[in-house]
Amino acid sequence: MTTSREIRLARRPEPGSDATVECFDIVDVTLPEPADGEVVVENHFFSVDPYMRGRMNDVRSYVPPFAVGEPLQGGAVGVVVASRDPKLPEGTVVLSMFGWRERYVAPGSALQPLPPPPPGVSPSAYLGVLGVPGFTAWIGVTLIAPVADGDVVFVSAAAGAVGSIAGQLAPLRGASLVIGSAGSPAKVASLTDEFGYDAGFSHRDGKPGDHLARLAPKGVDVYFDNVGGEQLRAAIDAMRAFGRIALCGSISTGYHGGAGTAIDNLGLAVGKRLTLRGFIVSDHFDQQPEFLAEVGGLLAEGKIATRETVHESLDSAPDAFLGLFAGGDQIGKVVISCGGTGRPAGR
Repeated sequence: MTTSREIRLARRPEPGSDATVECFDIVDVTLPEPADGEVVVENHFFSVDPYMRGRMNDVRSYVPPFAVGEPLQGGAVGVVVASRDPKLPEGTVVLSMFGWRERYVAPGSALQPLPPPPPGVSPSAYLGVLGVPGFTAWIGVTLIAPVADGDVVFVSAAAGAVGSIAGQLAPLRGASLVIGSAGSPAKVASLTDEFGYDAGFSHRDGKPGDHLARLAPKGVDVYFDNVGGEQLRAAIDAMRAFGRIALCGSISTGYHGGAGTAIDNLGLAVGKRLTLRGFIVSDHFDQQPEFLAEVGGLLAEGKIATRETVHESLDSAPDAFLGLFAGGDQIGKVVISCGGTGRPAGR
């Protein structure tokens, strides 16, 4: 018999309140033997992401809510340790949505075999720069709010998994000035020191509108919005005519049910002829091969910088997840290392 541990949703957060560690249970489980077409996978890394907070609420959205008493879900990279699926022999590295657990049994058809990452790159990159966060950044600056030659670009949550990649792709598409915001001195420093931003500011230090007026006195052409709220309002004020805004996330207001900052200047979008477009990255998976070819190549050539904040062990996942909303110093992609018996190649 194979045993495992998994993290379940113990209860939903109170309406209008932040999630707490009491919302999670860590449970010991015994896994069934795999049936024909099934495999046993040992996770080595899994992802914690801001969108998961919305799934803790019992509300309709673009993904169903987590079920109370059931294990949470999210991206994970693991290794097949027992197989009854000839297409996935033991040792195959796979991508799944069966995160928040150490091991699991699943149909092979629910898993995606992964090619080796570029030399020296961890397979956890398939949860970050080569995964959904990197793809989200790429879609945002390529399709949703396409960056053109000479553009001034502003990215919020710029030191995070999505923002750190968006800010590096923008100049490759011709941006003349790239500005990022973050929530701590260490994160702001990482923007220019690691991720190639021209300038950065802390949204906790003064008003975002004042920072944008100082750093981009002639205005902004493209805003990649990861946070909503006050920074979205400031960006609308700062946008130049025919500016584009990619509405990717609303981490400042959208997950705990609070009212947040009112966006009371949308009337400016008419006179400025702005385009504000929300997007869900899963609508664009047909373009994933193009993304992987471009960004995988850039990563292999050392033209894209990446950074992971790795938390060791399953037990660290609730605190690591809650830290996404606390404005701490988690930089880049936040992943949980499950400490498997063997490491996927490249770690």
